[in-house]
Amino acid sequence: MDALSKCILFDSLMEEEISELMEGVNYSIKCYSDKDIVAIEGEPCDSLSIILSGDIEIHKPFSSGKVVTISHFTAGNVFAESLVFSDVKTYPATVVSTSDSCVMNIPRVELVQMLSRHPRVLENFAGVLSRRIHMLNDRITSLSLDSTRKKIVNILLLEYGRQKSQYLLLPYSRKKMAELLNIPRPSLSRELIRMKDDGLIDFYKNRIKILDLKSLEGELK
Repeated sequence: MDALSKCILFDSLMEEEISELMEGVNYSIKCYSDKDIVAIEGEPCDSLSIILSGDIEIHKPFSSGKVVTISHFTAGNVFAESLVFSDVKTYPATVVSTSDSCVMNIPRVELVQMLSRHPRVLENFAGVLSRRIHMLNDRITSLSLDSTRKKIVNILLLEYGRQKSQYLLLPYSRKKMAELLNIPRPSLSRELIRMKDDGLIDFYKNRIKILDLKSLEGELK
């Protein structure tokens, strides 16, 4: 219940309400070690997955051997939320555990019953779908930008909008940031140093301070 109460699907619900909702639900829980494969691209998917603990990433491998990180999820988040209601019920990418983790899987039929039993859960589920659409739009925008600096600026401004602060704590490492932006890690590091020298930002590991917001925004024009 403690893990489920932190899940975005059950936001604003009391533990007693969650417990009542889960009664009789035919769910399963699987635990993984770091780098374990949760699901391979093309495998069938008929369940919503809730991350009870640990970290999960969605990877898109290409025939060249390159792997692009599509998304990074932590405990309390969900994945495969759109697949369970899709006509094509297969994973479009590979799901990997990037730490020791545990995942709860709720079959589609059980999920439909849960959504129909509690309006708030239905509202939360719709919110998850909406946020995913915005997240994908952000990723498409970032990948379409024509320079390393613009890609970095875009992701920093997105985090500024979410965190409402010029002191940013990025929820991923430098290596992971490079993967999300689809640029080499050395290129990311060099450009961050240039941006620091230009007086736009200051940084230490995954903490970044925006020094000149107006000029930073101007980089995207």
